[in-house]
Amino acid sequence: MPQYHRILCAAVAAILALSGPLAADKASYLTLAERGWSYELRTTMLARDPGIPVHINGRDFSGTSICLVGDPPDKSTLRTLDTFRDLAREIFGKPLPMRYAGPEARQCGLGRTVVLRLYSGAPPNRALTDDLLWMNDVHDLGLPPRRRYAAPSPALAQTFFGRRGAGTHIMVQQAGTDARDPEARAFFNSILIEELFQSFTFGMDILHLDRDTAYASKLEEFPVDLRHLPWDSPAYMRGLLSSNPRGLCEFDVLMLHAVATAPVDQTNDPAFIAYIDSAFDTLMMATRRTMGDGRFAPILDPECGGGPG
Repeated sequence: MPQYHRILCAAVAAILALSGPLAADKASYLTLAERGWSYELRTTMLARDPGIPVHINGRDFSGTSICLVGDPPDKSTLRTLDTFRDLAREIFGKPLPMRYAGPEARQCGLGRTVVLRLYSGAPPNRALTDDLLWMNDVHDLGLPPRRRYAAPSPALAQTFFGRRGAGTHIMVQQAGTDARDPEARAFFNSILIEELFQSFTFGMDILHLDRDTAYASKLEEFPVDLRHLPWDSPAYMRGLLSSNPRGLCEFDVLMLHAVATAPVDQTNDPAFIAYIDSAFDTLMMATRRTMGDGRFAPILDPECGGGPG
């Protein structure tokens, strides 16, 4: 095929791509972005000093490291972590180092670190409290003295802003003795993917009320009442797995690209949504290149739809 013909075909393909699904996705994706990233942060920590500055931008995590504490990662957890780290490096252009530090968060040191506590079985609430008290000492978070903390669910992620910087703490249950159960593995990988994604983008939960509409984001959640079920029960796992996607959707990858490239100070400001609007075609083309890379398949959900429900 002559060179000019190949160039012409490539140009036509690009035009068709932009005039088809991209245009259809834009309105719904902007709606999702507004619902997940347009907010004013409110702390749930009682008696915390409201004068401590807060800065919301997932790009601040670029080049940080993950410090694992608690139980060592099992094989499935490690695969999810390594895949997410590869994805972050691809999009943000910097490596995401990771190491296992042992049972205590204070062994992570004082660098730019996300603390990730892994556990199997009952939640280690005493260790969670020790982690947060240590982070309070390091970052001067202004947390209430003598407060004790308990996990409200099998996975939680919190970023705290202090007078001496910010600290992120994630605590996630992993499969443990359930490692051979495919549904259990899917459940534990799902909650880990969600906490990592939310921590590294500062996206908030998005209510999804229409069961007949496919999920378009890992942030979407259909309300299910699981209060009276044990966390390790099959019914609890099935219920939570059905409440949102099992992995990242195309929209989520687009938001990672947006966070990585947006020339804004904070990603919960209207300027962030305006940037996504103006750069949508470029972001979407980058997103689809990323989605087509087989390295990231373990943390993607191919059943996602294209708009909010």
